[in-house]
Amino acid sequence: MRGLFWILTLCGLAVAVALGARYNEGYVLLVFPPWRAEISLNLFIIALLALFLAFYAAMRLLFVTFGLPKRVREYRAQRQRENAGMVFQDAVRLLFEGRFGQALKKATEAHGSGTAPGLSALIAARAAQRMREPEKQQYWLEHAKTDDPRTEAATLMLDAEMANEARRFEDALGALEKLQGKQGRHIAALRLELRARQGVGDWDGVLKLARQLVKRDALPAEVVREIRTQAHLGNITKRVADQGKLTAYLRSVPEDERGRRVALAAARALVDLGAEAEAQKLIESVLDTVKHEEWQPELVAIYGRLTNSEQTGRIAKAEGWLRSHPDDARLLKALGRMCMRQRLWGKAQSYLEASLSVQPSQLGHLELARLFDLLDKPEEANKHYRASALLESH
Repeated sequence: MRGLFWILTLCGLAVAVALGARYNEGYVLLVFPPWRAEISLNLFIIALLALFLAFYAAMRLLFVTFGLPKRVREYRAQRQRENAGMVFQDAVRLLFEGRFGQALKKATEAHGSGTAPGLSALIAARAAQRMREPEKQQYWLEHAKTDDPRTEAATLMLDAEMANEARRFEDALGALEKLQGKQGRHIAALRLELRARQGVGDWDGVLKLARQLVKRDALPAEVVREIRTQAHLGNITKRVADQGKLTAYLRSVPEDERGRRVALAAARALVDLGAEAEAQKLIESVLDTVKHEEWQPELVAIYGRLTNSEQTGRIAKAEGWLRSHPDDARLLKALGRMCMRQRLWGKAQSYLEASLSVQPSQLGHLELARLFDLLDKPEEANKHYRASALLESH
């Protein structure tokens, strides 16, 4: 449609010029003594236009001719930039393909041509690290730090990541500390720091970082639970030789972070330190609030072995749990042990036999054998000693 419009416009102009020329009777007198020439005004205008067009064409030709060397140089430079860009893209592609030797070669070539020198050096450093060439890795990291100031943060991130992979956790923390001083900490940096602090055993730092990442919804809930569990287990292990520190720490652990493994490790550590009263409080607080599907028979077994506290109250507490878990062999065994300590021989025998009926065990037979020894029933005791020995042989 636009082309038709221009055709009609040009036709109209041509008609207007033709009509104007037809009615134009003017002339131009050119005097060049001793000559003189008289030509029509229309011809003079046409000749003037033709002369102007010829002059314009000649000047354009001159400009193009004299500007040709510059255009050739610009063309060659453009081709070099395009080729260098392709080399850089090849380096990135080869790195992701896992062809690290070729990636290092292409990145070196791109760096030499001046194409994104900082990023080219980072690619070369990563490729060298994958090839287990630490000298080249460090060489290119230094280049990445100095060749392009814009890649400083990326260099520190890559340095921390590679240090974590090499288990140089202190170096990773040093790089992340520099990054924090320049740009703060974002989610990816927090994850790297979390891994580094796990590596150095800074479990308090791990818990702090895990809580920050939870607020930012940066980790799955299952991963967060496992990280917290590992951190609490590590802190319990660090404090296992000091009852005061261990007790204070366990009291500071939030309820929602007292998982199965944490509670079990804490109870065992307290028992080993002789803090049975604290162990009893911990076990009762956990088992009184735990859901049915999260019941912990391991804690019940520890509860039944406690000897330095009043047994009657603990028997009543365990019998309360038994109403919700009547088929728990360990709970029945723990009740049998506690009743034996209180010399409640009949109840002890009943609970131990019930435990064996639910799940035969070597310890159950041994406890029942001990009970019959105390009751001066050697034949029954020997029967359970033999049953225990048979279970042990199997």
